[in-house]
Amino acid sequence: MDASATITVIARWRVKHGHLDDVLSHVAELRTASLGEAGCLEYAVFRSIDAADELLLVERYRDAAAVDAHRQSPHYGALVVERILPLLADRRVELLQASPR
Repeated sequence: MDASATITVIARWRVKHGHLDDVLSHVAELRTASLGEAGCLEYAVFRSIDAADELLLVERYRDAAAVDAHRQSPHYGALVVERILPLLADRRVELLQASPR
């Protein structure tokens, strides 16, 4: 595997008041399904210590095609698009790739 092709996705979510438990439940299901994808190498979810309604997701994919496959997957549509996004007050996503030395 070419490490320079690996894509890291950093997603910062701020959950609407009163919906954290629902989002955490959905994201647990999303994490399991995503890790089952051939191109998903890592999927970690962190909750902010300072702001209980903020989550950080760190995902690592084999390459850009794996990121596209993830975003086109049935579980992404059902969980992220249909269930999670309506419960978020803010969402920022960055795609990162290792820079050559």
